[in-house]
Order: sequence, then structure tokens, then C-alpha cells
Amino acid sequence: MKIALLGYGKMGKAIEALLSEYGHTCVGKFTSENPATIEKIREADVAIEFSTPEQCTKNIALCFEANVPVVVGTTAWYEQYDDVISKMKSDSAILSATNFSIGVQITFHLNKELARVMSKFPEYRASIEEIHHTAKLDKPSGTAITLAEGILENAPNLSSWKLDEENAEEKGREGKRGEDILSELSISALRFPDVPGTHTVRYTSEIDTIELKHEAHSRKGFAAGAIRAAEFLHGKSGVYTMKDVLNL
Repeated sequence: MKIALLGYGKMGKAIEALLSEYGHTCVGKFTSENPATIEKIREADVAIEFSTPEQCTKNIALCFEANVPVVVGTTAWYEQYDDVISKMKSDSAILSATNFSIGVQITFHLNKELARVMSKFPEYRASIEEIHHTAKLDKPSGTAITLAEGILENAPNLSSWKLDEENAEEKGREGKRGEDILSELSISALRFPDVPGTHTVRYTSEIDTIELKHEAHSRKGFAAGAIRAAEFLHGKSGVYTMKDVLNL
């Protein structure tokens, strides 16, 4: 396949490095300095989008207009998701995910199953910790938000998630404010240099702690998953997710 890369940061470069290994070629690398056009995108069989939240929806619209399937890995644009999808043409195709790693997708699946089990044991308090590189713009990560949504779907005692910029665990032991916090799923977001990504779902009681953890060793897993998604999307129309790719 011929692949157009919309965004050429760390992920775009990681995907490009793997394309030949999968038998594909890159026909364009587009950035804000070298913007994509409908004519250029039409040279590709599939576009893979890893740009910025501000540029992402514009790139998706270009792909719809060019009638080129688009795989979207950019996060922090999902508030506009319904509006973007409403502008699809009948022969357009899009596959979006907060994380393309096969291991993370399996973790998403296990997270929901674990949440169903843990909902029967209210003595355990759920929380999420995510660690990423310092250049990551969104906080918490899209992956952490997807994990949180999977827990909230299956935890009647939790009403929402909240970025923990203080010590919610300690505040949770205090008065009425503590009761409010106990209904929120705490997400802590840490940033360190050169960290591909670590996500931990933690259930803590007075007696013990249960953890579900995914730790990326490099960006290769994310890049490989994005290429696999592009292979799946080639020749299709409609809206898809990684669940469709992996048949989960």
C-alpha cells in the first residue's frame, strides 16, 4: 500500500521506519510547514494521522474529500468527534483509536472485565496512573481516559473521572469533600523524559492492592498497530475502531 503520513513527529517517524518491513511505501510526509492537499492525499491508498488536536480535524476533512481512508491516532479532539463523523461521505472511511498498541487494546479489554469483578467489592478504591514523555501535550492521555471510561461503565459507585493534581487519596478521608472525591475516579498524569508510555489501573484496599499494568518498551508497538489498522481499513467505508481490527 501507499501510505500518506499526516503529521511527522515521533509517531510519524516510527511508522515510516516500519513501513518497508510490512511491504508498504510512504508517498507523503505532511506537517504544518508542508501541509497536505486533496491532490497529494489522493496519491495514497490510506492516510495515517498523527498530528496535533488543532490540525487533526482539518486533516480528516481533507481525507474525506479526497476519498482516502484515514487512520487517526491523534487524541484530544474527541469533543468534535460527532461533528466530524457527521460530515463523512457514503464512501469515506475512518478508524480512530486513543492507542494502537495491540497490548494496550488487550489491556482495554481486560480492564473492563476487571472492573466488572471489582464492582462487587466496594472496599477497593480504583485509580489510574499514566506516565509519558515530557513532549506529550494532552493530560491525562487518551489511553488513560479510555481506561477510565471502561471502569465507569462498570462501577456504579463512580460517577466521573478527574485529573488528580492534588492528593485525592488523602482528601478522600476527609468529611463531605471526601465523599465527593470517593465518587470520582482519580487519574494521575506524570511526565518524564523519553518515556514511551506506562498505564496502571490500581485497586487499593486496607489489606492489599491489585494492579493491571501496561508498559511500552518503545514506540514500535504503537507504530505496528497503526500500520495494521491501515491494512484493515484499505478498501473499506464506514467507521471502525481497533476492536474491529482485533475482533475483540
